[in-house]
Amino acid sequence: MGDFSKWLCGKGIFFVAIFAAAVLIADQFKVAAVWGATNQYFTLFQFMGPIAGGILGPFAGVASVLFAQLLSFLYLGKAFDALNILRLAPMLFATYYFAKFGLKKGLNGNYAILAPVAAILLFITNPIGSQVWYYSLFWTIPVIAALFFANNLFARSLGASFTAHAIGGIIWLFLVPTTPAFWAALIPVVIIERLVFASGISVSFIAFNTVLGRVESIIPSNLVQIDRRYALFATPVPARIRGRRR
Repeated sequence: MGDFSKWLCGKGIFFVAIFAAAVLIADQFKVAAVWGATNQYFTLFQFMGPIAGGILGPFAGVASVLFAQLLSFLYLGKAFDALNILRLAPMLFATYYFAKFGLKKGLNGNYAILAPVAAILLFITNPIGSQVWYYSLFWTIPVIAALFFANNLFARSLGASFTAHAIGGIIWLFLVPTTPAFWAALIPVVIIERLVFASGISVSFIAFNTVLGRVESIIPSNLVQIDRRYALFATPVPARIRGRRR
């Protein structure tokens, strides 16, 4: 409840809106076409979206990403069909994963890994997915990253990217006609694509932490989570307040 209530003030809403605007701008820059889809593209949004959870926290991070996606949805005039609406979901799950990553050790409380686990089960029990079940092994990456690499930024980024991939994959499997050959052909594409996205997420997180670390004195306390491990040239935190920051 604390994460929810602190963002209901004017300054909290302002920060969510600012971050949402940055994400919205990033969503206008195309990076690569979505394999098998017409006029669908990955954008810089894939690099910036998940880090909202790490900077703003789970509630505000997901809210800012959803707000940005809805604005982009309206701006681009997308049709309000089931596929387009459900395609908002992958980044929301990735943002939540990035926010929760490393806060809990082991399975206890690490609810962010439930989404990729559910995706695996749905994939391998689907008539098409069961014929190419090994494709769903990609979605073990968020689980492995969360359980064994809790202090690694690239693992966190890779886990978030593959969480989005898992949710998007299931949506595609159930709503778009495909074949086992389609999924098998995607494997090398996914490897390259997700490594690039994870690298972009890591760089974006370092960049945002660095900027926020430099302007920390003008930011309202407890609204933004600055991870000083990834803030370049950051001023050391005084010992008396070090314990109060993540």
